[in-house]
Amino acid sequence: MGDHSHGSPDDSGTVAKAGTGTLDKFQDPGLPPHRKRLADTDPRAEKRAERQVALLFIISIIGTLSFFIAYFVLGRPDNLSDIRVQNAMLGLGTTFAMLGIGIGIVHWAKTLMPDHEISEMRHPIRPEADRLDAVEIIDQVIEETGIKRRPLIRNTLIGAIALAPIPAIFMFRDLDRTGKTAGEMVEQFRHTMWDKDVRLTRDPSGTPIKASDVQIGSVFHVIPEGLDEAENVLNEKAKAVVLLMRLDPKKMDISEGREDWHYEGIVAYSKICTHVGCPVALYEQQTHHLLCPCHQSTFDLTQECKVIFGPAGRALPQLPIKVDADGFLVAQSDFHEPVGPSYWERG
Repeated sequence: MGDHSHGSPDDSGTVAKAGTGTLDKFQDPGLPPHRKRLADTDPRAEKRAERQVALLFIISIIGTLSFFIAYFVLGRPDNLSDIRVQNAMLGLGTTFAMLGIGIGIVHWAKTLMPDHEISEMRHPIRPEADRLDAVEIIDQVIEETGIKRRPLIRNTLIGAIALAPIPAIFMFRDLDRTGKTAGEMVEQFRHTMWDKDVRLTRDPSGTPIKASDVQIGSVFHVIPEGLDEAENVLNEKAKAVVLLMRLDPKKMDISEGREDWHYEGIVAYSKICTHVGCPVALYEQQTHHLLCPCHQSTFDLTQECKVIFGPAGRALPQLPIKVDADGFLVAQSDFHEPVGPSYWERG
């Protein structure tokens, strides 16, 4: 068999020539040769790329205008279907407003801005000279972007960037359209449609619930009777929704003053998580735990819905209940504390 040995590189980046014992260093390959893009050689392709970038910025402008239409023209819809349409338009408008700017800038950089690879040697720090170099680099960047000689791109970019933040301004401004103080907002959350002798009814049918309907291990999603006659159904429902469950009274750890807030182990708690207001919708029958699916806050039903896991700051508010003369479950009063997230001031 013949000798097929070859030279092999060592750790210093050199290669030993087979049979000679001499060493040759690798040559620095340098930067790869620059490959011109179509827009670099074809004026028509360059113009086409410029129009594409401008179109993307125009899409951003249209997205922002769509947001305005959904926000101001549709106003504050009262029914769920209109709210879904408005939310979809707001979401899509915001998406296209941001996406148009982002994709437009990327496409601009990839097709029209210079793409030469360069390498610069590190120089000693010279404060004044470095400042002048920085100014020169900025001027060079502006020149390379071509923004001065591409008015179509420049003007559409300015329009898109100028309009894009405006929806956020209106959203923050209108977080409270009523102009109420923090104390007045707390009062809105402190009071719900629940009151003395208001019947507990199934959500969404509105059918009253008898105590005999609630078995151990079962769970009911509950709304107050007469909710459909409220002035603002959605707002009232958002505060008043309740979870109704039954467990063995022997397993309940009842604090002083709440001894009569349940009926033979039937308890009612606010469905609104005290973290950020998501609906607590999962009930584990074996452990008697309520789980919020948004951030996994977990409440122990046997301990008056005390938080045992997750970011929620306090227990779910309990609705005091009793049974009327006809055997239907009714509220004794409203909640004794505000429902919802814990960030509200609670004076």
